[in-house]
Amino acid sequence: AESVNIALVDDAATAAFAARLATACARHPGGVIWLDGDLGAGKTSVARGFLRALGVSGAVRSPTYTLVEYYDCAPPVAHMDLYRLGSPDELEDLGLDDCPPDSHWWLVEWPQRGGDRLPKPDLHLALAIDGSGRRLSLAAHGERGRSIAEELANQL
Repeated sequence: AESVNIALVDDAATAAFAARLATACARHPGGVIWLDGDLGAGKTSVARGFLRALGVSGAVRSPTYTLVEYYDCAPPVAHMDLYRLGSPDELEDLGLDDCPPDSHWWLVEWPQRGGDRLPKPDLHLALAIDGSGRRLSLAAHGERGRSIAEELANQL
């Protein structure tokens, strides 16, 4: 998978990128986005911007304790934070069968905790703190991921 590096100079740039990402993703009924990065790198900021762009109002918090939050937007989104997942087997207890990634977008923070129980991502976003902003590396996998990445690249 080829990856694209994007500098997000501040929170506004992060939100703007997330909104463009959501717009591109909304052309597809569902898929999987992995959000990787250390604590504070901006994973939840990207998820929040993504959900806002799809019309979600109200608080968007990282589902640190619930592990997953569902948003009934269009397309619907399951936002996961797997940091506290005890083992990949616990994914089965999250009710994800009701929102498969062919009809929902999955935004997954700390995806490595899901092991091989988690579907492979269409897009893998790796975030890192960079001065007062962030650095984002975006890797696209498969046809859907590549088509979204191309659309994003055309807007940069």
